[in-house]
Amino acid sequence: MRRTPKLVRGCCGIGLWALLLTPTWANWQDAVPGAQIIGTGDFSVFGFDVYNARLWSAARPLDDDQPFALELIYRRKISRDDLVKASVDEIKRLSGSSVSPTQLAGWQVQMQQSFVDVQAGTRITGVYLPGQGARFFVGQQLQHEIDDPLFARAFFDIWLDPRTRNPELREQLLGVSR
Repeated sequence: MRRTPKLVRGCCGIGLWALLLTPTWANWQDAVPGAQIIGTGDFSVFGFDVYNARLWSAARPLDDDQPFALELIYRRKISRDDLVKASVDEIKRLSGSSVSPTQLAGWQVQMQQSFVDVQAGTRITGVYLPGQGARFFVGQQLQHEIDDPLFARAFFDIWLDPRTRNPELREQLLGVSR
């Protein structure tokens, strides 16, 4: 983790400057050292390309006890609200009653902060941090961090749970497709 210095003007107009160190993640690769592509695949709906997905990890095969990254490179314009709604719907479908409506509403707020409106070429990378939560990067810039391991597991299950809506993409990401 790199720390970026920030200068803050002192109180009482005396011009005192204090140096505060705040954590700044240079890029998602800092959280997944040695990451290599495990698998890649395309997601399409009704013949329209939506995104290319890449699963990155230092562990092969994928190990839930090790950090990994899911990179989505969008091929079309999609609003943040649509991305959040689709994610909430899938988390709800996969989690059932194990996630309360209050918990899901809180996660929805967190995802609103994590995602952006995308255009063709926009890259969003989610980093899974076991026992901690998730970080979301737009391009190489940290967008938002969610300190909730339950959210992280539920979110990445959208692609990695055996009950995913796209089992072929799951197999491709895990590097087990034929």
